Amino acid sequence: MPTPTGKSTRAERIAQPLAREVAETIAADKGVCIRPVSLRRTDTQTGASEIVDVPCGSTLESRCPACAKRKRSIRRSQCEEGWHLAEEPVTAPDEPSEVQRSWVEQRAMVTAQRDRLAESGAAEPTELAALDAAIADLDAEISASGLRGSVAPGSSASGSKSRRVRSTKRRQDAPDLPKRPMVKRTVGRAFEDPASGKTFRPSLFVTLTLDSYGRVRSDGTPVDPASYDYRRAARDALHFSKLVDRFVQNLRRVTGFDVQYFASVEPQRRLAPHLHMATRGTIPRAELRQIAAATYHQVWWPAAEEVKYEGSHVPVFDEATGNYVDPATGEILPTWDQALDVLDADPDAEPMHVVRFGNQVDAKGVIAGSEDADRCVRYLAKYLTKDIAECHEIETEAQERHVDRLTEALRFEPCSPRCSNWLRYGIQPQDAKEGMRPGFCRSKAHKREHLGYAGRRVLVSRKWSNKTLADHKADRLAWVLEQLGVDPNSDDHDQAADVPLRASSGNEVWELARPTDPDVSPREQRLLRAVGEALQRRAQLDSARQLQHSAMREVA
Repeated sequence: MPTPTGKSTRAERIAQPLAREVAETIAADKGVCIRPVSLRRTDTQTGASEIVDVPCGSTLESRCPACAKRKRSIRRSQCEEGWHLAEEPVTAPDEPSEVQRSWVEQRAMVTAQRDRLAESGAAEPTELAALDAAIADLDAEISASGLRGSVAPGSSASGSKSRRVRSTKRRQDAPDLPKRPMVKRTVGRAFEDPASGKTFRPSLFVTLTLDSYGRVRSDGTPVDPASYDYRRAARDALHFSKLVDRFVQNLRRVTGFDVQYFASVEPQRRLAPHLHMATRGTIPRAELRQIAAATYHQVWWPAAEEVKYEGSHVPVFDEATGNYVDPATGEILPTWDQALDVLDADPDAEPMHVVRFGNQVDAKGVIAGSEDADRCVRYLAKYLTKDIAECHEIETEAQERHVDRLTEALRFEPCSPRCSNWLRYGIQPQDAKEGMRPGFCRSKAHKREHLGYAGRRVLVSRKWSNKTLADHKADRLAWVLEQLGVDPNSDDHDQAADVPLRASSGNEVWELARPTDPDVSPREQRLLRAVGEALQRRAQLDSARQLQHSAMREVA
């Protein structure tokens, strides 16, 4: 209530909702992006330009609830469409055009010419350099012509770097796995019920977890933090994505067909990542547990156990040599390749770390169209709009300390060959550059919100639904346009959301507009306009659907 003087107090003003926050809340409720990106569309003939707002496309609810919800919904559609396919998805590529064939033929001729000169030993360096430049130009033309991949994978104009090869012999402590001949199919087996004659095509919903690092309470915190193996937990999280890849490889070798999957990664309450996976087709539970027990990933990196440099005593960068040196003696630290050479030369060398799954393997059969199928799809997409650390709320001080200890363990663990933490153990990172400091690696794996897992949250096999996210988005747009009676080939609908930050399309040029440009309205004004347009589109869609239902009732 106002004071007798007619003025409100500061406490009363603070209690009043902010108009801007109310506008953002309404925008999120109506499915409107609260952080729109302004693009400038310029007509190259007339010079006229206009500002077009497109959604930011964020996948995190904390940044943009509307875009994150839309992305999650598309992922759900992708999961549903590919899970219980009854027919093989069509994956045959188009026939190459004459232009594409011509570029590849030119690439073959120049490659043969360069190889002959290199093998003769009489070639001038300038000649080889000119041919290398021509090959690079041809590779660019091949990519621009619409061909996918490279005509010479793993190679370059100057020759490919030798790849380190290690023995593929299985570890003695890992059980052997059967191997069946591969069959070219991705669809699971169908079963017929003798009593009803109905055909069922079951699939699986699998959950895989990592091993234990110590006893934990119901809230995920360790019973004894001093004995909890935070180092192993950190390393398992860093290399969890590689372990999932090995599991899929073993799964296909054992089952004998190209198993397709849709999987999502999320943390348990103890903060260890685990995997929820929908697989097309059914697999015996005993074999599934056997595959999980036999799956491992070896990290063949130099040892990172003994700390050689810490605090203010860290290696310094020598500009003269381009290497990191000991701060006291000036001795050059071993490079990444030199450290791997030492590891390769040791016949008794052991991997720095071995990642394995835990004993807990959950698998349940799911029938297409059942309530279980819908429930599993929702569960797969449940946490996709949150960071790893946001999936479970931190409610107690013990949970907060648990996150702090894991984050501290991750701070100095090497996350990749290029990680600056290798300097802490006396090794130069791969492609070392000035400014690196142990404990300050910029990879997202070290950040608190990711808890060591830097991979993709959604893992989808290539032949799952035979569609990309752009294809699923186009399907939704086509459905809306059909309901409104709009020709999808016309310019009546907004296609700006698919335009990159700078692109040319016919007589139009798209580029990113600056917020300080005089023709760019304030964000709040653009937000209100977008909400109004969204409400108008929703009213048009509802009206079109009501007319369609009325027409169907009259026909009936």
